[in-house]
Amino acid sequence: MDYKKYILPHIWDLKPYSSARDEFKGSDGVFLDANENPMGSGLDVNYNRYPDPLQWQIKGQIVAIKNCSVDEIFLGNGSDEAIDLLIRMTCTSNSSSIIICPPTYGMYEVSASINNIPLTKINLTTDYQLNTNAILKAIDSSTRLIFICSPNNPTGNLMNRADIYRILDTFKTGFIVIDEAYIDFSNEPSFIQELSKYPQLIVLQTLSKAYGLASLRLGMAFANPTIIQLFNKIKPPYNIGGATQHLVQNALKNRPFVKDSIQNIKFNKSQLIADLKHINGVLTIFHSDANFILVKFIRAQELFDYLISQKIIARNRSNVELCEDSIRITIGVESENKELIQKIRVFYTKDDV
Repeated sequence: MDYKKYILPHIWDLKPYSSARDEFKGSDGVFLDANENPMGSGLDVNYNRYPDPLQWQIKGQIVAIKNCSVDEIFLGNGSDEAIDLLIRMTCTSNSSSIIICPPTYGMYEVSASINNIPLTKINLTTDYQLNTNAILKAIDSSTRLIFICSPNNPTGNLMNRADIYRILDTFKTGFIVIDEAYIDFSNEPSFIQELSKYPQLIVLQTLSKAYGLASLRLGMAFANPTIIQLFNKIKPPYNIGGATQHLVQNALKNRPFVKDSIQNIKFNKSQLIADLKHINGVLTIFHSDANFILVKFIRAQELFDYLISQKIIARNRSNVELCEDSIRITIGVESENKELIQKIRVFYTKDDV
């Protein structure tokens, strides 16, 4: 597949902004080039100097963790930045379209709408798997992007790997984006290992979940080096702040924390599921390969409102097609999960379900 012809022509011709830190990459010297404040920041740590625009130190750490090459990594302000940049790189409102598979992560649709790109929705099957035949039938010459979330949000399950390979082997007019925000909680290997085989493949991951860095907003896109170069070409000059880079570098050194977090969350998930199975108001607990579970309840909206009144905040997905009467519950620590179970029991006991 000649993926390069599905990048918009003006992106190839674009002359990117050249920042001061692009022109000089050293860390020592008298810096009089970037109109910074030489007096410092008025903080315990000074952030008066612009940060590395390409975040090379973090990428060097990620290479060892993800088993990829440094030129296959783009770092963004959350995965949402990579989603938006990719749409702007490949799509125009009059000649392009995007396929998504609801129920799924809502930012695919939001980003498509912001960029005024037509959207085709191919719903998941009733068991929350890809409707592969329908996806392939929906592809036409205008299709530039197909977004696949696996493990999927809000359902929590992995997509069948064979179905993804079938789409990768068939789709030839654009790019397939596999969003692996929750892959660290699953037992399945990342599609990062397939980048060399499929130049049209882009894999999204994040440090917000297993790494516990949601507030720092650092997402990762893994792709063919040419695609990564284009990401870097069109991104804002300093899209990852210096404070974030400093904190992320330290966090990535603490590998035991990530391992322990994943193990504890998996254990707590199994305990929470076991407790939910003994509550009469629970209709279905859907299989999850993520750090959350989707649960179908009797009178889910009323339960959700009651939990809010008790200051227990879950995510009501009852208004999402195929997720009717369902609440998405993030796995908490043991005490939080026990409090949740106690409140759910109180709700159904008082209403005599």
